[in-house]
Amino acid sequence: MEKEELLKTCLHDRHVALGAQMSPFGGFIMPIQYSSIIDEHNAVRNDAGMFDVSHMGEITVCGPDAEKFVNFIFTNDVSGIPCGKILYGMMLYPDGGTVDDLLVYKEFEKDSFFLVVNASNTDRDYEWICAQAEGYDVEIRNCSAQWGEIALQGPSAEKLMTEVLGIHAAADLAFYTYCRTEWKGSGMIVSRTGYTGEDGFEIYCSPEAICGIWDVLLDAGVMPCGLGCRDTLRFEAGLPLYGHELSESITPLEAGLGMFVKFDKGDFIGREALLAQKEAGLQRRIVGIEIQDRAVPRAGYPVEVAGVQVGVVTTGYRSISTDRSVCVAMVEKEYASLDAHVEIRIRKRTFPGTVCKKRFYTTNYKK
Repeated sequence: MEKEELLKTCLHDRHVALGAQMSPFGGFIMPIQYSSIIDEHNAVRNDAGMFDVSHMGEITVCGPDAEKFVNFIFTNDVSGIPCGKILYGMMLYPDGGTVDDLLVYKEFEKDSFFLVVNASNTDRDYEWICAQAEGYDVEIRNCSAQWGEIALQGPSAEKLMTEVLGIHAAADLAFYTYCRTEWKGSGMIVSRTGYTGEDGFEIYCSPEAICGIWDVLLDAGVMPCGLGCRDTLRFEAGLPLYGHELSESITPLEAGLGMFVKFDKGDFIGREALLAQKEAGLQRRIVGIEIQDRAVPRAGYPVEVAGVQVGVVTTGYRSISTDRSVCVAMVEKEYASLDAHVEIRIRKRTFPGTVCKKRFYTTNYKK
């Protein structure tokens, strides 16, 4: 079998020139780190950092039935939301398992939505969305190739957007909103969401313009950051990663994301399965666990009680911002309450742990 050829983002040559450590991710060859994960992580927490997220997928849904269709495939409720608003939620299989988690942008054009999906799922998501469209008057397009994207994250992000890039409209954006504007004649989308727990912006533009924006930010001293610290940052902030805290076999309710599931909006794919799961009571749940040691829990490590496995770690680190050994794990319901005592098996030893909130770090930024 031939080895699958990895895709490159528009910023690939710049990553290589900066000496980034490159690795496969989501079908792309992506930068994992440039200097060190700790330095890049701290730059975002204390100042600002920029990420190449051009590998993310962008799918548009437009047409007379766009709102009705998006509401049918999406757990959150897009009914009547204002143009420029962004919602987080999931697409589900009929059994309640997660197809993907995503952001839905309500477009400024009539009957149009802009969906941002995970890079590793883009083609699968597009095919799945198209397969659900029978009977709906919609046009669905995978427009991922036309966009490059930079995520600018950290307390200094707004100042950089306005004073360095001259994108003054960014300062007027509330959390989970976006605008359309231009940069040197190139049309762009600027949103304010983030995946780090800090203030931040996403800049969508043509690949050529994204390269220019990257160069301007780099010349201004903004630290380029890789996917390594993107994971440590989102983990500390209690944000899920598809394939870890959400998957085909993990429902939003089990992941603790029920606030993004709107049962009262009417029918959507997976609704009946989630209702049944809710009514029967969850048998397992994603929780945070703090380890009473400096040992580092990793994804896949067993969670045990009295020598019996009761769960598994989905993500774990020695938290850079808090200097605590913490993890997120899927555990049986009997051990999912706060302050429950469990053990994490790390190779041949077990280490005591206590169930805690999944959000290990809270920023001072007021959204």
